[in-house]
Amino acid sequence: MEFTKLGKCLSLALILVVFGAWFSEATSRTLQDAAMHGRYDQWMARYGRVYNDISEKEKRFQIFKETVAYVESSNSDVNKPYKLSVNQFADLTNEEFVASRNRFKGHECSTRITSFRYENVTVPASVDWRQKGAVTPVKDQGQCGCCWAFSAVAAMEGITQLTTGKLISLSEQELVDCDVNGEDQGCEGGLMDNAFDFINQNHGLSTEANYPYTGVDGTCNAQKEASHAASITGHEDVPANSESALLKAVAGQPISVAIDASGSDFQFYSSGVFTGTCGTSLDHGVTAVGYGVGDDGTKYWLVKNSWGAQWGEEGYIRMQRDVDAPEGLCGIAMAASYPTA
Repeated sequence: MEFTKLGKCLSLALILVVFGAWFSEATSRTLQDAAMHGRYDQWMARYGRVYNDISEKEKRFQIFKETVAYVESSNSDVNKPYKLSVNQFADLTNEEFVASRNRFKGHECSTRITSFRYENVTVPASVDWRQKGAVTPVKDQGQCGCCWAFSAVAAMEGITQLTTGKLISLSEQELVDCDVNGEDQGCEGGLMDNAFDFINQNHGLSTEANYPYTGVDGTCNAQKEASHAASITGHEDVPANSESALLKAVAGQPISVAIDASGSDFQFYSSGVFTGTCGTSLDHGVTAVGYGVGDDGTKYWLVKNSWGAQWGEEGYIRMQRDVDAPEGLCGIAMAASYPTA
């Protein structure tokens, strides 16, 4: 009888222990979830995110949670020279993110041989065209896949400042609306080389102020298009698959480059010299506006992006330079070009 009582007591104790452990774990999960929801609410407030219905909000919350876990896991690696952050793209899957912003038509890259005016230049140890007044503030393309237009315009703003001494913010929207009779198709994608051809044939480009950015495909405004604030004489391609050739070009002026920016590490990049994994399927147009060497000795390219100043290092990314691959990290040396003036 006593043995039976003891057995019952032990069974009850075991049940209590198991229940206590379960309750503790459930409470912990509930607290963690509550903390994550609080973090999510703060994130939504910071970036002005509003969802139409509860199911959509919950779906985005789940993606947000996965982003937080991914970012924290990556940042826990002390050997990585770059950091990620839970930025304004934290509620987008990588597929959604890439589809809405990365529309460089890499498969249409030019293969023609052109002259290269920087072939014999001596390059300085570092260059930052921002410090020389040849780079406008970082812009934001939004959910329009016209990175190609922002890349081309940034390069044109650079050469215009170098030749005239005036830094003028030029119009991406003019390219989105008006450069639509060839490969360039506004928010659906395009090429920097084709943009340079259009600008040259059109005898110039309007200012941002005159033809402001709307972030959607629009009808070409002929009156605004005819008001030219700057012009170019053409463009040249940097010899492909040569970081040394790209170095010479960037020492001369800001350069349009295409990269593979499809990775999650690129989506959530925050700071440091980016050495992450990426391919060479070029899908994003950006602008190389300098180069240098990091504190740890890592050589880098200074790249201006068009995802707003809240992304990366105030809108910029430093990408590892002189990698053991002719095409450069993320294919940065594969399809570089620049306007001439």
